[in-house]
Amino acid sequence: MMFGHNGKDVGIVTYGAYIPRFRILPEEIARVWGEDGQAMKSGLMIFSKSVPYPDEDVITISVEASRNALARSKIDPEDIGAVYVGSESHPYAVKPSGTIVAEAIGTSHFITVADYEFACKAGTAAVQTSMGLVSSGMVKYALAVGADTSQGAPGDALEYSASAGGAAFIIGREKVIVTINRTLSFTSDTPDFWRREGQPYPSHGGRFTGEPAYFRHVATCAKELMKVQDAKPSDYDFAVFHQPNGKFPTRVAQQLGFEKKQYETGLTTPYIGNTYSASMMIGLSAILDVAKPGQRILGVAFGSGAGSDGFDMTVTDEMASYNRAAAPTVKWFVERSELLDYGRYAKFKGKIVMKE
Repeated sequence: MMFGHNGKDVGIVTYGAYIPRFRILPEEIARVWGEDGQAMKSGLMIFSKSVPYPDEDVITISVEASRNALARSKIDPEDIGAVYVGSESHPYAVKPSGTIVAEAIGTSHFITVADYEFACKAGTAAVQTSMGLVSSGMVKYALAVGADTSQGAPGDALEYSASAGGAAFIIGREKVIVTINRTLSFTSDTPDFWRREGQPYPSHGGRFTGEPAYFRHVATCAKELMKVQDAKPSDYDFAVFHQPNGKFPTRVAQQLGFEKKQYETGLTTPYIGNTYSASMMIGLSAILDVAKPGQRILGVAFGSGAGSDGFDMTVTDEMASYNRAAAPTVKWFVERSELLDYGRYAKFKGKIVMKE
């Protein structure tokens, strides 16, 4: 049996994003480890990556993104009946991020909350759960967040890409700005990336993360979703994919038959790095910042371990009166930046700790 859902009238009512302002360049990381910075930059197609301030974590990022989503809408937070925070860097091993987020944005205490984990697609899994709750009538609105302050061991290839950011989508049936026409997932036991309990940094299977993991799952999910929807690449105005770096989403988009004008708007990783659970969701937010009524969007997330969630979406007429200006755009977050040297970066990320 195929997992899938016909969204009917369910969709995104409002959205918001948040990206820390600090950045580090790949050349600076390469300088410390004696590597070729230009080669890393071009090989990964990452020109800089975001770095969280020491007092920023998945919870603070989720709160900021959620508040930005609420600022653009007239939703009463007490009408939100579910809060799900997807991340692989929750600050607590035992203590939910979602309860703090719910309290911070002012929801009722009569609410269901959970933290999600599925590598980089935990946020989109939260979107799917939210769709089910809303379409069944169990809740009026559900908040789905994808956020991460991802980790990369000093000197590891991940250190060039692992960054921080978040995106929040409120799912509902009233004043929907983006209808989710259908969602579909493709999942397998593919151990390309993992981090055991108590370990500070993840391990990865090197080249195994490409073809058997990312490309197989993203391409298969996208092709099957388009088949079910009787659609082809030219039917979409925009396409956005999970972005572990700049090269992978560009390559898979071209393999599927999408043109640069369709995928470039949502391609944010070259400027902010891989925000993991927020990656595809921030890219989608960048698209929603400029999308017009009637435009169609294909979005496919990917999480190591491994799986992909695909979404066929259409921008509604509600977008014309939607208050996008009430919160910062993804472009604004991308363009505000303060560069760090490796020393401050290491301090911010807790790679070095001051002696008390």
